[in-house]
Amino acid sequence: MIRVLHSVSNMARAGIETMLMNYYREIDREQLQFDFLANKPIPGEYDEEIRSLGGRVFVSPGLNPLHYPAYRRCVKTLLADNPEIKILHAHNEAMGYYALQSAKDAGLPVRIAHAHNTRIIRDYKYPLKLVCKALLPGAATDYWSCGRDAGIYYYGKKRWEKEGFILHNAIALERFCYQEELRERLRREHGLADAFVIGHVGRFNLQKNHSRLMDIFAAVSQIEPRARLLLIGVGELEKATREKACARGLTDRVLFAGQTANVNQWYQAMDCFVLPSLFEGLPVVGVEAQAAGLPCFFSDCVTDEILLAQDSCRVPLEADDGEWAKRILSVKERAIDRTKGTQLVRSAGFDIHTEAKKLQEIYLKKAQGK
Repeated sequence: MIRVLHSVSNMARAGIETMLMNYYREIDREQLQFDFLANKPIPGEYDEEIRSLGGRVFVSPGLNPLHYPAYRRCVKTLLADNPEIKILHAHNEAMGYYALQSAKDAGLPVRIAHAHNTRIIRDYKYPLKLVCKALLPGAATDYWSCGRDAGIYYYGKKRWEKEGFILHNAIALERFCYQEELRERLRREHGLADAFVIGHVGRFNLQKNHSRLMDIFAAVSQIEPRARLLLIGVGELEKATREKACARGLTDRVLFAGQTANVNQWYQAMDCFVLPSLFEGLPVVGVEAQAAGLPCFFSDCVTDEILLAQDSCRVPLEADDGEWAKRILSVKERAIDRTKGTQLVRSAGFDIHTEAKKLQEIYLKKAQGK
């Protein structure tokens, strides 16, 4: 058996981590095992499941520049003590350089950089991240991405076109099949029976653009008083989002559902899905929503690769709130067959059962030097 060490923030219930767990549950764990190098000392919701599947969660000294020498020693010791780890797969965007370079220094022959986004947030680490982004190609042996645009952003167009590889953000499609009975039950239980439900799944942070989403929903509500906004997720901007809902007089029309393990069921209760993100690679939630047969409205800052179904579209982020509202409310005038969602997503290559077999074969070949 070989083991793959995934460098992550921590194994919280978020997009990248959920994608990894989708693959982890499907691989043949007698041949291949996943371990995780968490760069935050905060336990993740997936930790217990990882251990039940035979994986391990290690904690690094963190991605602070002052900890870099200790980080390198940590990775060197970890790989020396666990020679069955043959591959390091980094999911930390630019900061994945820490794990990749440390693994290179330790002599690990297979080091995969994985791009998940098309932009770096301009926070206090921004200058450091730019440096790490520039150094990333030299530390990695393989250049993977969730999609074309993210790959080009992190590795450059020339390198991407020559060496890039797309690993689809695949999902267990059977969990998202449209279920009319479940839809009706959830809507009754949460007072949404006669509502027009706009859904959103994502962490409350700058990238997901909840402030703009609230403005768009306010415009929808002026036209359709039965409109309700269903928000699933947690994060540092949740309080600010609640305050804005209150300031706009929308408190009784917005349902904050928190973080949940059954997000697949919540999609059933929605009438459409809206993601006005400031940037994205290829969002897992967009794949999930389309698998559930939902018409989806993405900002044009989300890659066009996310358009898997004909009922989905991108709307310019610069379009005014009224234009967004008009597009969203057009759903009410269309006949949409939600039962076709899973087949459309399967045809696009996002079925985890198929994609996990491909990934396993790739890992095994790389571990054997092929």
